[in-house]
Amino acid sequence: MIYLHDLKPKKGSIHKKKRLGTGQGSGHGQTSTRGQKGQLARSGDPKRFDFAGGQMPLLRKIPKRGFNNNSFRKVYQEINISTLEKYFNDGDQITPEVLREKRIIKNELPIKILGDGNITKKLIVSTNAFSKKAKDKIEKVGGKAVVIK
Repeated sequence: MIYLHDLKPKKGSIHKKKRLGTGQGSGHGQTSTRGQKGQLARSGDPKRFDFAGGQMPLLRKIPKRGFNNNSFRKVYQEINISTLEKYFNDGDQITPEVLREKRIIKNELPIKILGDGNITKKLIVSTNAFSKKAKDKIEKVGGKAVVIK
């Protein structure tokens, strides 16, 4: 049977600590395994964490501020055609107010109808924007896609 107090590390897996600068007899004396002269032989090893050997460090290469064009971006709430198919009946008129009442949309952002899914009902949809695919699908089944401002 094996007991915890009998466990020992595998032979050769434990190494003695390298004691530097302790004289010639130690094998690690004089230059303390650092070689002769040079940057790495000096005390206080002057390299920073981002030092790249004289090459321009990555942190200095990358842009510091960036470009952000969000002030002109139009943000829409997106609704797929499959959602309209699920929640509305044939001949229904869909407006942003109706979508809010049914809790399909949550805030006052403009709405865009996307063409994911299929539609079989004739719906009159009035929203701020339509994808080309969505508009084609709505009009193909006899519905109307009306853009409001």
